Amino acid sequence: MKSHSNSHYGINRLESKTARAAIIQKIASDFNLMPILAEAYYKQISSYFAQHADIKLTSGQICYEAVAADEPAGKHIALAKKVSCQLTFNDVHTDLEVLANYGLAGLRRHRILRLTKQAYDQDALLSYEDLAVLLTTSPATVKRDVQQLKQQGLFVMTRGAKHDMGPGISHKTQILELYFRGYQFTEIEQKTNHTERAVSRYLRNFTQVATLHHQDFPKEQIRLITQLSDRLIREYLSLYDEYKHTERMTTLLRPEPVDEKKGENS
Repeated sequence: MKSHSNSHYGINRLESKTARAAIIQKIASDFNLMPILAEAYYKQISSYFAQHADIKLTSGQICYEAVAADEPAGKHIALAKKVSCQLTFNDVHTDLEVLANYGLAGLRRHRILRLTKQAYDQDALLSYEDLAVLLTTSPATVKRDVQQLKQQGLFVMTRGAKHDMGPGISHKTQILELYFRGYQFTEIEQKTNHTERAVSRYLRNFTQVATLHHQDFPKEQIRLITQLSDRLIREYLSLYDEYKHTERMTTLLRPEPVDEKKGENS
């Protein structure tokens, strides 16, 4: 019955006149592909468009292509995976107040914190060069701004900071140290510009390293099991040695068992 209706009303012919069908036909013709392969290409390209171009923005927002947060350091930028980020360039609710109280430099630093946090929340990272383009300034100025923010106790999540390209301990270790010094998650988020989700992820990785170390696993095996770098494992073990007698470390590694009877009676 359905086959008869399709034939009677010319549905099959009408379906072939859609924009989708026209594009598939062009792909097949231009690249000398069978229709089934052309349709597969169309579906894949459509998914790329939905991911990178079909972005819904609101007032004050921009779309910016940033390098994915999980891309390793040293990989050529042209080969690195990109993420289309929705970034709030202008927020009238806060930016004007910051401008009035702290001037242009203060507004620029305020925006650096917001843009880097928003990008990282979308699994992407901005570099000094990205921030310079977005803020119409130079990478050197952005670098000075980031240093100024660090002196204020704030951590700026840039591509260089995430992959710890510079000297000193990693940002993960710095953040975990705040936790073991007694700071709450909300305080750590304010100080480091990291979400609670990110801090919790660092804690899970640290707990795995510390637990394996407590069970006398050698460093080589810990690295194979956790897939973390030698440098980060050394930092985590040093952090463990420094804070292993604190209440938070004890609670993290040896949590109290759940009292089932107590739970039933409550």
